[in-house]
Amino acid sequence: MFSSHGSAAGPRPSAAPGTSTPWGDSPHPVLVLGPGGAVVDANPAARLLLRGRGGPSSPGAVPRWLAEAHRRVVAGDRSPAVTPTGRIGDRHVEARPTVPPGGDVVWWLVDVTDRVEAEAGLRRARERAETLAAVSSTLLSSLNVPRCIEVATRLAAEHLAEAAVLVAPPTGRHYPVAHARRGRPVVRETRRIDPRDVPGLAEALRGFPPVPARWINPGDLPDWVIPEGFAGPVGSVIVTPLPGHGVPAGALILLRSGTAQVFTPDEEDFARFFAARAGAALSAARLYSEQAAITATLMRDLLPPELASVHGVEYAGRYRPAQDHERVGGDFYDVHPGSGPTEETLVVLGDVAGKGLEAAVLTGKIRNTLQALLPLAADHAHVLNLLNGALLSSHQNRFVTLVLASVLWEDERVRLRLTSAGHLPPLVVRADGTVEEVPTHGTLVGALPSVTVHTAEVVLAPGETCLLYTDGITEARGGPLGDELFGEHRLRQALRECGGLPGDAVVERVQMLAAQWLGSDRHDDMATVAIGAPRPGPSARRRRVDAVPGNVDAVPGNVDAVLGNAESDSGNAESDPGSAG
Repeated sequence: MFSSHGSAAGPRPSAAPGTSTPWGDSPHPVLVLGPGGAVVDANPAARLLLRGRGGPSSPGAVPRWLAEAHRRVVAGDRSPAVTPTGRIGDRHVEARPTVPPGGDVVWWLVDVTDRVEAEAGLRRARERAETLAAVSSTLLSSLNVPRCIEVATRLAAEHLAEAAVLVAPPTGRHYPVAHARRGRPVVRETRRIDPRDVPGLAEALRGFPPVPARWINPGDLPDWVIPEGFAGPVGSVIVTPLPGHGVPAGALILLRSGTAQVFTPDEEDFARFFAARAGAALSAARLYSEQAAITATLMRDLLPPELASVHGVEYAGRYRPAQDHERVGGDFYDVHPGSGPTEETLVVLGDVAGKGLEAAVLTGKIRNTLQALLPLAADHAHVLNLLNGALLSSHQNRFVTLVLASVLWEDERVRLRLTSAGHLPPLVVRADGTVEEVPTHGTLVGALPSVTVHTAEVVLAPGETCLLYTDGITEARGGPLGDELFGEHRLRQALRECGGLPGDAVVERVQMLAAQWLGSDRHDDMATVAIGAPRPGPSARRRRVDAVPGNVDAVPGNVDAVLGNAESDSGNAESDPGSAG
């Protein structure tokens, strides 16, 4: 022990034998500093603590932070608002003063290293948890695979290393690779590589646990791994898998230069946590892309075809599903051209009970069945009864209403044979605006043991149109009070204003008026098909297609162009092209 008497230049003489100080046996280090800051006394624990600074008697024994706190206490600040804290050697220490009589200050030093390290670890864990949450949110905000790769690579370079390389599963022998340096844009490429050239990469791409960073020699990395402009030689490397949903989503390579701190075990753990989230996001994006591709492939056969002229006859169709976010539903139409101009073209418009995807699946089956029955299309009743039997023998319990139209261009006129099976009768729009109902009727398909129908024949002169439509048009509920049906009388009134217009303009106007009547209210599927006899003239001859085998896929022109042709061809002052749209 040092006594409390002596010069400020060094420890004072020892106390007389038999004397003791209150802090001599304290388990905490205790320093007694004189008014000038020199060590007056120190207990054994303090001497042990200051051993790395040369002991209590050395000039630099008192650390700067403690010397500053001592000056404040000597100046009169006996109760500091914040407990002085600092490092002595490798320990974190809190200094708590007591001021006995005589001017010296007794500093009780409490070792808080464990608490400080625990708090620092908790802070790091909280920061990493926040980082992982932000990373997950950012990654899951996109279901686009290339975008997800870019985001994962950029975030890895920002939060984990100086540079990051993401290697995705191969397509054939080529691997999608993304490079990123901190603060720089992501560079994506597809290259042919051998994963075995990178220690641990082949295993990571197969989903095996990562190789510890200390086992990887940075000098073994091939040139393609190191991003262009990377600062200095690679000093530390992490290669970790990106675990996906059942299959690996790729691998992540993290790089630090030789001048940077090597990856610690905690950082390797954090990299694995990051990789798990990135892999889950990439796997979800890839799964979504695959499902979207499958859906698009299947959807192509469910969507109504786009119609144009076939064998001199004009065809136009429009379809609006019951839900705006859906593309298919229970209404459908098809045009099956004859093998030549002298063969009939079969037009089908139908309405399956129900709406949405389930109804769309049945429409696909019905369309495929009718496609197979085309060789028998001359006999509408026979075709409908065969379809009726197919529906009754299936596991579903839905029915369908249909209109079949056999169309033939002959002597500058269009001859139609129309058969309704429980469906609304077609309407014919004559050139002078007269609207006629085709006298065809019949029973539902898929509800009764047999189908009974009556077929009617109609002839369209140039400039005349036959409209097929589903009940989604006439049963559209809306209007000023929102509870009134559009009704057949409003449909007929709209068609009277379409005399002489081409079919594309007719269906566009009908769909537009029904949509305006609805407003934003819910509605049924709405489908319309127009069969028109073109007016003679250069434009009409240009619209003819003498032979188009298979289903019609041509895209119709826009309404403005059609209206313009109609106006120039007809020269009819009574027609009103502007009313179509």
